[in-house]
Amino acid sequence: MLLVSACLAGLRVRYDASHKLDETIRTLVEEGQAATVCPEMLGGLATPREPAEILGGNGDDVLDGAARVVTVSGVDVTASFIEGAYRTLEKARAMNATAVVLKEHSPSCGST
Repeated sequence: MLLVSACLAGLRVRYDASHKLDETIRTLVEEGQAATVCPEMLGGLATPREPAEILGGNGDDVLDGAARVVTVSGVDVTASFIEGAYRTLEKARAMNATAVVLKEHSPSCGST
């Protein structure tokens, strides 16, 4: 079973209430071969929401307390992003996910 970013499955969970549909991902979800997740929503953030970015490092630095996640208006949402990351990990473990497909260039999902 795969765990995939909800926005890639066509769910409108991105900061601007849009999606980034990937037809292959949606098909996997529809066929029951994948489950969806949105770390930002699992962290308690609403949709729509202000865009946010990592300041002072990368995702590892956020988890280590050396960087922060801040919205465009300056609101620190680091705690919500960390909560979402851990809840996503819990979901992956609970469902025995064999792989995870996340949205690139996202402060909560992407590796860059």
